[in-house]
Amino acid sequence: MNHPQSSRVFYGWWVVLATFLNLFFAVGIVFYGLPVFYPSLVDSLGFSRSQVTQGMFLGFLIVAPFFGFLGALIDRVGARAVILFGIFFVGLPLILMGAMKNLWQYYLLCIAEVLGYVLAGPIPNQVLVSNWFRLRRGRAMGYAYLGLGLGGVVAPLLSAWLVGRFGWRRGFEIIGIVILLVLFPIALWVTRSSPRDIALLPDGASNDPVAQSAPEAAAVALGPAVRTANFWLILLGSTLIIGAIGTVIQQFVLFLRDQGYSTGQASTVSSGLLFAGLAGRVAVGFIADRYNKKNVMALFYLILALAIPLLFLARRPAALWGFAIIFGFAMGADYMLIPLVTAECFGLKALGKLLSLIIMADSLGQWFGPMLAGKIFESTRSYNLAWSIITIAGILGAAAIYAVAPHRPRKVVA
Repeated sequence: MNHPQSSRVFYGWWVVLATFLNLFFAVGIVFYGLPVFYPSLVDSLGFSRSQVTQGMFLGFLIVAPFFGFLGALIDRVGARAVILFGIFFVGLPLILMGAMKNLWQYYLLCIAEVLGYVLAGPIPNQVLVSNWFRLRRGRAMGYAYLGLGLGGVVAPLLSAWLVGRFGWRRGFEIIGIVILLVLFPIALWVTRSSPRDIALLPDGASNDPVAQSAPEAAAVALGPAVRTANFWLILLGSTLIIGAIGTVIQQFVLFLRDQGYSTGQASTVSSGLLFAGLAGRVAVGFIADRYNKKNVMALFYLILALAIPLLFLARRPAALWGFAIIFGFAMGADYMLIPLVTAECFGLKALGKLLSLIIMADSLGQWFGPMLAGKIFESTRSYNLAWSIITIAGILGAAAIYAVAPHRPRKVVA
């Protein structure tokens, strides 16, 4: 890896592999595996359904102000250094969760875990891929986000097996240790923040005039960008959809247990949903390189929203699996198209800063939705109202993304 320019394989693909693993462990395993631990936390520690999801939401509320500095930090020290630091905060809190006994300890560790998610999760990895690729950015982002999807497929089954075999405390510890042992070496020896670090251009086309002249949006600074309608449409649309996704994923196992399914059966359906997401991520990456990116994003978001009402029929296995396949496939567009559409609108100059603001809002939605659904269940003993709310939110989110106009000047927001 010391002389990547001599390799016949463009080094950007090694960076994609690194982002794949980062998203697999730091996001996929943690985000999709955590709900499998919720029943144990409810049964063993007496936490309520809203409390088990409130921990991560509280973490994002506290860490949210830091998001504004993340883009500048990435620009200053590079995505690689940020990810290295973040890996520590992903692995260690999970290890310590194995020893927690009180709600305040859970909340504190969730705050630390969120910090790790921010530093080693979607934002720096999206910036990495965007820096390394122009001509094949959609495809590269799709391959990177397969890591998140595959992590989601593995996480419910792995977490259920660990809890059943070793107990939930040892399960947390094992996952945390594995994350540290795998991701630190990858970040040290493989990840590079920019092609400039090793004298390359995006897509490795240092002598290719086609690559050098590939279309890219005119660079827009942060201030002017956040005063455009496009920025707020992307932020609103993605927040509503990510909130809907988070609500389903975080409450899914608990919801299916209420419908008469065992935790093992619920984990199997959850893995099936996320397996469908793998196909969705590959499809989205290729389609986004061939068609209007924001239209592809809006279409997948709309399909996702329209699948949610199938949950009203979840007691019927055919309807449940139909939901899992459709929702999972459409979920392939979740985070991965956000940087593509943002870069298309504003270029790369302030991409890290813009993504920091957008993902901050998305993350708050991602955890506010599950907490709200938990409170709705505790008040009504049903998820029906929650499913109705997020269906409407998803449709509105798709409409907001469809209204984005990347190549046309938009009225500046006052």
